[in-house]
Amino acid sequence: MSRYLLAIFSVAALLASLLADPVVAADSVDSVLQAENVALSAGHAPLAVVDDLAFLRRASVDLSGRIPDSTQVDEFLSWPTSQRRVKLIDQLLAGERFADRWTVFFSDLLRLRSNVTGGSALTAYVHQAIQQDMPYNQLVRRLIATNGKANNTPEVGFVLGDNADPYALASVTAQVFMGVRIGCAQCHDHPFDVWTRKDFYGMAAYFGKTRRVESTLTRVVYTTESNQTTVLWPPEGETEDVDRKPMRPRFPFEMIAAGKQLAFIERFQQAVVARQQQRGPAGPSVEDLLAATAEKARQRTRAAGTPELDVATEAKSTLRQIDVKGSLYRHSALRDQLGELVTSPRNRLFAQSFVNRVWKELVGRGFVEPVDDFRTDNQPSHPRTLDYLAEEFVAHGYQFRHLVRMIVSSQAYQRSHVAADADDLVREELESAFWATTPRRMMSESLYDSIVVAGHLFDYKYPDGQNKRVVTETVRVLVEPASPKVAAVTDGPLNEQPLGEQEVETEMRPETVAPAGYALEDAIELDFKALLSKRDDVDIERMRVMSKEELEARRMMMAERAKRPVSGKYETRLVKREYDDNPKFSSAFRMASPAPAGHFLRVFGQTARNELGEQRDPDPTMRQALMMLNGRLAHEASRVGSLEPLHALIAQGKFEQAVELAYLEILTRKVTAEEMADAKELLQAAATPFQAIGDLRWVLLNCNEFRFLP
Repeated sequence: MSRYLLAIFSVAALLASLLADPVVAADSVDSVLQAENVALSAGHAPLAVVDDLAFLRRASVDLSGRIPDSTQVDEFLSWPTSQRRVKLIDQLLAGERFADRWTVFFSDLLRLRSNVTGGSALTAYVHQAIQQDMPYNQLVRRLIATNGKANNTPEVGFVLGDNADPYALASVTAQVFMGVRIGCAQCHDHPFDVWTRKDFYGMAAYFGKTRRVESTLTRVVYTTESNQTTVLWPPEGETEDVDRKPMRPRFPFEMIAAGKQLAFIERFQQAVVARQQQRGPAGPSVEDLLAATAEKARQRTRAAGTPELDVATEAKSTLRQIDVKGSLYRHSALRDQLGELVTSPRNRLFAQSFVNRVWKELVGRGFVEPVDDFRTDNQPSHPRTLDYLAEEFVAHGYQFRHLVRMIVSSQAYQRSHVAADADDLVREELESAFWATTPRRMMSESLYDSIVVAGHLFDYKYPDGQNKRVVTETVRVLVEPASPKVAAVTDGPLNEQPLGEQEVETEMRPETVAPAGYALEDAIELDFKALLSKRDDVDIERMRVMSKEELEARRMMMAERAKRPVSGKYETRLVKREYDDNPKFSSAFRMASPAPAGHFLRVFGQTARNELGEQRDPDPTMRQALMMLNGRLAHEASRVGSLEPLHALIAQGKFEQAVELAYLEILTRKVTAEEMADAKELLQAAATPFQAIGDLRWVLLNCNEFRFLP
């Protein structure tokens, strides 16, 4: 090879390495965005980026789901100023909490629900996929195409989430993975776009043979494929005396022509090859093993002088006759084909719609709004920037972390907000041009975890027994039980046993009349590792393994049964009860979701995930304010525990240092002189310095600065 050709290849390799650098790619994002704004005649100059501590807080919440603690702040400030942001992004992307935080994003996108068959297992699977940096196209292809048993094959949870309904799945696949609302074409041609009913039915036909099956004996739920489709044309009731025939699957979305080779597609293909090389050589295939076995058999027959048999053909025929799972989990060729089409690098909508969602999640505003409504009359505000991000996402093998890194490294992500007193028109122009970032309130899970971090509630804040409390409760006590026969008839059975087999309670037992609504922050925590543990099929089908949700439901049922009054004479009494008031909280990102109605997470925006396209409501409500003012979580976070660093500072009389630490832990910034003066006024009005700092923490937790990202 000549020096000239070597030089060309060296330059090409250098360019490829530069494009692979997410910081360089982020600079390119800003350059493309600036060029588009110039072309659009954006009339204002971009705002400056936020300072280092504000960036630390913003990136920490976005990438790890919670504000940084004081240790993380100290570490960040110890790094060289020029390297802080890059090092922080690297650290957060590699951190354990990155997968926790972004599992919530995918759970909203895919409408993952713990109360649906296979929902918790699929949530755990998505978490694992993010941890292992599974390419996004690979994840989506598995969700669309996989059949199998619920929980044992977690990807099946996606199809089971809509009960394997082909029409629902057609809408979900188009809207979630391509940002196209094709669902209204089920009943009539789309009023605002090109989609027809035939387009919709053609899309649904890919799912027409999929069936949800539940074993009547073991109650095991699984998906499989039938020989017949349920999607017929014309639609039922459309015409009379016309034979309805199976609808032929068709993919109605425009693809880049197969013969058109674009640079980002070539880079994608190179990335796939590079990833395969990193995995090392693959083991021998079934065909290779069969061929080797056949050759050995031929050698033996030749040596024995017997006629040579077509061993390979015979072996393959035998292998095909072996049905490992019977006919239970038949592979779906149609859905496999659909998965390939949806995730193809030639399908621009797939990458564009996902990039648009992630951009909005991080920057506060999408290029296309709403994010799931791509259509001809709803064009992107910055089409070239969107194309650039989407093509880079594809070129890097749909690596999710690379996309996030590219966005958070850009100046568009790091810019300041418009001043609160600015003109509304100026604000809109700056934010729509991405010259300023849109103010974003923490999503409910991040707000919850940030309160826990600020209040040191991930661990106990008091030694055992130090914080004993005595409470007075109102109870009803059974003082004269009715006869067993009367009690049994009056109470009625809690189960389906005959009356003669019922156990009747006659002991004296208090029934607590407890105030409701104070524990609206508690929830069931999911064990992702346990949910993905492989268990023996026979064992699973022979016995019903209770999940944490079922165990909690049983516990609540037993508690309700314990409170259920026995027939007889009662009187109300006041009793005192002592308990150790030393709570700690787990992460909201590991809770079964969606949370119950009225829970902290739901009050602050988490949806029920029932409706397709349902978005979190960012608007404040009176209920949110009341929960922060009076709720248990904010109350416990405000208290100063004796195991906290703040307690030691106050005990040593270092009130100013305690105030500085409180501002750093809660707002991730230094206290101002005016704020220090206000804190000293609190000290004068409080009974003790501990009460003053507790009041200060409560005020800081309830201010807008805490709830909103800087």
